[in-house]
Amino acid sequence: METNIPLKAGTASGTLLSILPNMLSQDVLKTIVLAVVGATVSFIVSYFLKRLTSSKRK
Repeated sequence: METNIPLKAGTASGTLLSILPNMLSQDVLKTIVLAVVGATVSFIVSYFLKRLTSSKRK
Protein backbone atom coordinates (compact mmCIF):
# COMPACT_ATOMS: atom_id res chain seq x y z
CA MET A 1 0.00 0.00 0.00
CA GLU A 2 1.41 3.37 -0.99
CA THR A 3 1.80 6.22 1.46
CA ASN A 4 -0.15 9.28 0.36
CA ILE A 5 1.49 12.20 2.18
CA PRO A 6 -0.89 14.93 0.93
CA LEU A 7 -3.84 12.88 2.17
CA LYS A 8 -2.26 12.47 5.63
CA ALA A 9 -1.34 16.16 5.78
CA GLY A 10 -4.85 17.17 4.76
CA THR A 11 -6.44 14.88 7.32
CA ALA A 12 -4.16 16.10 10.13
CA SER A 13 -4.65 19.79 9.31
CA GLY A 14 -8.41 19.34 8.94
CA THR A 15 -8.57 17.65 12.33
CA LEU A 16 -6.56 20.44 13.96
CA LEU A 17 -8.64 23.15 12.32
CA SER A 18 -11.87 21.51 13.48
CA ILE A 19 -10.60 21.26 17.07
CA LEU A 20 -9.17 24.79 17.18
CA PRO A 21 -12.46 26.73 17.50
CA ASN A 22 -13.58 24.50 20.37
CA MET A 23 -10.53 25.21 22.52
CA LEU A 24 -10.90 28.17 24.80
CA SER A 25 -7.84 30.10 25.91
CA GLN A 26 -8.92 29.72 29.55
CA ASP A 27 -8.86 25.95 29.23
CA VAL A 28 -5.38 26.01 27.72
CA LEU A 29 -4.12 28.34 30.45
CA LYS A 30 -5.69 26.17 33.15
CA THR A 31 -4.07 23.07 31.66
CA ILE A 32 -0.65 24.74 31.57
CA VAL A 33 -0.95 25.89 35.19
CA LEU A 34 -2.07 22.45 36.38
CA ALA A 35 0.79 20.79 34.48
CA VAL A 36 3.33 23.10 36.11
CA VAL A 37 1.86 22.51 39.57
CA GLY A 38 1.78 18.75 39.04
CA ALA A 39 5.38 18.62 37.82
CA THR A 40 6.57 20.78 40.72
CA VAL A 41 4.79 18.68 43.34
CA SER A 42 6.10 15.48 41.76
CA PHE A 43 9.66 16.82 41.79
CA ILE A 44 9.45 17.96 45.43
CA VAL A 45 7.97 14.67 46.63
CA SER A 46 10.59 12.66 44.72
CA TYR A 47 13.37 14.84 46.11
CA PHE A 48 12.24 14.44 49.71
CA LEU A 49 11.65 10.70 49.36
CA LYS A 50 15.13 10.31 47.91
CA ARG A 51 16.67 12.26 50.80
CA LEU A 52 14.60 10.32 53.31
CA THR A 53 15.67 6.93 51.97
CA SER A 54 19.31 7.90 51.48
CA SER A 55 19.65 9.17 55.06
CA LYS A 56 18.48 5.79 56.41
CA ARG A 57 21.19 3.93 54.47
CA LYS A 58 24.12 5.75 56.10
